[in-house]
Amino acid sequence: VRAFLISLAAGVVTVGGFAPFNLYPLAVLGLAVLFWQWHHASSPRAGFFSGWGFGLGLFGAGVSWIYISLHQYGGMAAWLAALATILFCAFLALFPAVAGALFVYFRRQKSALLWLAPALWMMQEWVRGWIFTGFPWLALGYSQVPASPLAGYAPLVGAYGVSYLVALLAALLTWSVASRHSRRPLAWGIAGIVVLLVLGWGLRLPEWTQPTGPPTSVALVQGNIPQEMKWRPEKTAQTLARYAELIAAHPAQLIVLPETALPLFEDELPPAYRDMLVQFGQQNGGDIIVGLPTGSPRGAYYNSVLSFGAAPTQAYHKFHLVPFGEYIPMKPLWGWIIEVLHIPLSDFARGSPTQRPLQVGGQAVAMNICYEDVFGEEIIRQLPAASVLANVSNVAWFGDSLALWQHGQISQMRALETGRMMLRATNTGLTALIDNKGVMLAHLPPFREGVLRGMVTGYTGSTPYVRWGNAPILMLCWGSLALGILLRPGVFGRFTPRR
Repeated sequence: VRAFLISLAAGVVTVGGFAPFNLYPLAVLGLAVLFWQWHHASSPRAGFFSGWGFGLGLFGAGVSWIYISLHQYGGMAAWLAALATILFCAFLALFPAVAGALFVYFRRQKSALLWLAPALWMMQEWVRGWIFTGFPWLALGYSQVPASPLAGYAPLVGAYGVSYLVALLAALLTWSVASRHSRRPLAWGIAGIVVLLVLGWGLRLPEWTQPTGPPTSVALVQGNIPQEMKWRPEKTAQTLARYAELIAAHPAQLIVLPETALPLFEDELPPAYRDMLVQFGQQNGGDIIVGLPTGSPRGAYYNSVLSFGAAPTQAYHKFHLVPFGEYIPMKPLWGWIIEVLHIPLSDFARGSPTQRPLQVGGQAVAMNICYEDVFGEEIIRQLPAASVLANVSNVAWFGDSLALWQHGQISQMRALETGRMMLRATNTGLTALIDNKGVMLAHLPPFREGVLRGMVTGYTGSTPYVRWGNAPILMLCWGSLALGILLRPGVFGRFTPRR
């Protein structure tokens, strides 16, 4: 029980490493506490419950905003929303729990803390990032962007690779403390920490990508339409008028509106309004990117963005949909959830995974919609052709919570991984302009109507991560796990000749 409670508290503290707190050393320290529990665990069962406690603390404190979407905006009863949130966090906590059990099971040498624990930690994050369509939120690598020395590794190994390095630092720290009475292991542990940090600072210096073409003026629109009012038919005209006023008052070569900014289908858009968008885009010598659903509610429909202006109209349809929020998996089994969650347009069709950048405003813009920018290997599909990244979101579903800031930090990681600037246009926040080093140059205050104006530079070239994705760090971790299996006594016992 004591180990469980200590791990639970360490998980809660680790949330302080992420935005908006940005105390990135806490991610290393929190994980070091967990590794200490694993290092001294008496059995795989003890390792499991330490990992589960850490996960409960991390996700319970870090993603409890799911309750807001289920109850306040999804219409679910408070008790049911609370139960669903608790069960979801308990499920997510199983991933570090299994990692803890595996570590204790395969642990045979003291040095396993250094090579096995980081690999298991990263692998459980990676599995969590794709199983059941994936939920890679709060992967520890995100906590290091943009200020930590470890952020310098992101263009090489991506978010999961940085998570591995966070875990390696935590393991080195734990090893150093555990070896404090032996000079040589202590010295090696401290030396390893120093080398990782110094090399990380050095890796911030190379320019992996190069500027291309003249800068483009941009205007990122934050409409601040209350979620409970967004889809009411009597409010549609007011919403259209508000966005028209903001577009007219803030001319730019590239104007970006949020996800589903216009709460009607493309074929329901008044022709005069469409003509207005095209005219404003042409007057500004560029284009306007607008989020709205396309298709038909009587057939297939998509969560989309369309461009209007000097270039021919182009479309991007969201590919990675949120289960139970944007589509219903195994509908014969789970279709009843549509009646419980009063979410408009909750069964979108999936866009193509091979969509190309939009040629708008003098840039090749790799679009991603809301949750899609959590998946780094999907973002790089449009590279190196894209010169700029753009995310349109409606995070109003999660209220005034940590979700806004955490999502902004994820976009910072995508910019750093790809060496491209990132434009974020959101309904209620966090609307932001991020440079190619992952630094947030400017952002609008959440829950206020406004327009963020600035200049965006396109970039060309490929970072190592764009070329190789997660393959190198996965190979390293698979190798570490294979080594753990091979070193476990009895693995080859059945091949030993009998005397």
